[in-house]
Amino acid sequence: MMMRFRKITACLMVVSVLLMCACDKTTGHGSGVNKNSEMSKPEHKNSIQTDPSDPDIIPTPTAEPDSGIVDMTMFITMVGSAKNGDNDIKELIAEKTGVRVDETWLTGMYAEEAVSVMMASGELTDFIDGGESNIELYYNGMLVAWDEYLEKYPNLKEMYTDEEWERFRMDDGHIYWANVFDNQYLRDTTTTHTGQAFWIQARVLEWAGYPAVETLDQYFDLLESFAEANPELPDGTPVIPYTCLCDSWRYFCLENAPMYLDGYPYDGCVIVNVEDGINNPKVVDYNTTATAENYFRKLNEEYNKGVIDPDFAVQTYDEYISKLLTGCVLGMNDQYWDFAYTIKDQFATLRPASDGSSFSLSEIGCDYIPLGLVSEPGMPQQWHTYGSEIDYSSGIAVTTSCVDPDLAFKFMNDILDQEIHDLRFWGIEGVDYLVDSQGTYYRSQEMMDNWSLDRYKNSHTCEYSYMPQWRGMSRDGRNCMMPEDQPSIFKEGLSKPVVKCFEAYGVNNYVEMIGSEYREHTPWYPLWTWSNSLTDNTPGGLAWDRMGLCKHEWLPKLVISNDFDETWEEYMEAYQKCDPQAFLDEAQTEVEKRLST
Repeated sequence: MMMRFRKITACLMVVSVLLMCACDKTTGHGSGVNKNSEMSKPEHKNSIQTDPSDPDIIPTPTAEPDSGIVDMTMFITMVGSAKNGDNDIKELIAEKTGVRVDETWLTGMYAEEAVSVMMASGELTDFIDGGESNIELYYNGMLVAWDEYLEKYPNLKEMYTDEEWERFRMDDGHIYWANVFDNQYLRDTTTTHTGQAFWIQARVLEWAGYPAVETLDQYFDLLESFAEANPELPDGTPVIPYTCLCDSWRYFCLENAPMYLDGYPYDGCVIVNVEDGINNPKVVDYNTTATAENYFRKLNEEYNKGVIDPDFAVQTYDEYISKLLTGCVLGMNDQYWDFAYTIKDQFATLRPASDGSSFSLSEIGCDYIPLGLVSEPGMPQQWHTYGSEIDYSSGIAVTTSCVDPDLAFKFMNDILDQEIHDLRFWGIEGVDYLVDSQGTYYRSQEMMDNWSLDRYKNSHTCEYSYMPQWRGMSRDGRNCMMPEDQPSIFKEGLSKPVVKCFEAYGVNNYVEMIGSEYREHTPWYPLWTWSNSLTDNTPGGLAWDRMGLCKHEWLPKLVISNDFDETWEEYMEAYQKCDPQAFLDEAQTEVEKRLST
């Protein structure tokens, strides 16, 4: 198989040398980096800690004397916060499964660079979720096939139907990873829209009397009016009506809105038009539609009026999150998991106001509400996808550095047992949740407060959040797999301004608030599971890479241009040189292939 390492900067080469030196300090397999922790959803790709002076940087999995517990390691290309070494629930799970997993998260470089460093060193953790870099690990023969273990471990096999497992199968005929998010057991219990939306602070909607907001024009008119009337937070921080991310990974926050605005679900790489019937689908390039041109024209107008953050095109993810943490950003386009878990606790924290009083951002209405905007009023939209939205292109994998793959797969199987699943996400009965006479789980206010405290989570909770898991209903058919989906807990966790907002619009949760049309999944959905795994070995894959680079360069230019029409023409000329038709042809072939299987 051809080796497919990406280009790495000279600085990264130095980091690689340091990491390899650190690897030389250890023996055996299953390397890990620092003892970090879980979060219930991914936050963002950023960096990996690579301090060669840290003696724990590449720990070797071992069994504790007389305990029978084996330590394994996992690397995740997202950012998480550190857990304490004596974590209560982590030890309980270790006692029940015989395995303790130390997780390493990104801190210092982009995800694909971090994975490339590990590949170059030859020292991998036992488990890995490399995101889009999983394909690189596969091509370089660094992953263990799942096939025999799926037949051996029924909890793992149960995660997907035979047809769904087939979607994970690679071109050599084997399965190498599984996505662990959004699998619904028995039924969909989702209360939170975790995907992409145009977000707006609850206080903006309240100030305007909770109007219907359907289009970009209505959205920006509302942001402008509120900012003019309320230019500062209580602590004097100036508001930013709208900001966005367009860094090397998250430029989807800027570029993919046109397919949503035209009412389509997020297939990720193209619109699939079914106006001629589901058996005659036609792929459409959402980058060149009239809606795309109008969308960027609108952003350009708002930027030149001073409504859009002047630093949007150059800010890093950390700078973006820092702005959100102040509460000053009234609106943005983003995926919920990309920001919500970072800002939630900070929004609930009291801070000083300019007049000497104190306030929290949540209590004044800075929590974000999702809006599913469309290009024309009255159009249906599909910003929210009901049911499981499976990403077949990435997920948890076991690496060839793992000295005991069978134990690794057994551990993933064991933590799907209901008892251990409850330990991971509900905690300990009597300590973290109570059970009423009907068998329904609930939490006291003190328990809910505990689970919002970092110090409590670090020493007590252990979600193993990138390991196999379920959403939906528990096996008892009464409780939810995830506490946040339990109706009583979900409602208690909402701030008063969000509750008022839901009541004003006549909805019960974020999913109902965004109001997307329910449709059955088409055979090809989501098509981004195909495009994410493309290589430059085909004309379409090469065009896809070039299209991405072109958009990275030109889309910010469109927004900040002093002459939008001229810049749009220049962009379209550059875009056509990427040969997008070669990509569209391969996308059409893939849609037809999935339709026929």
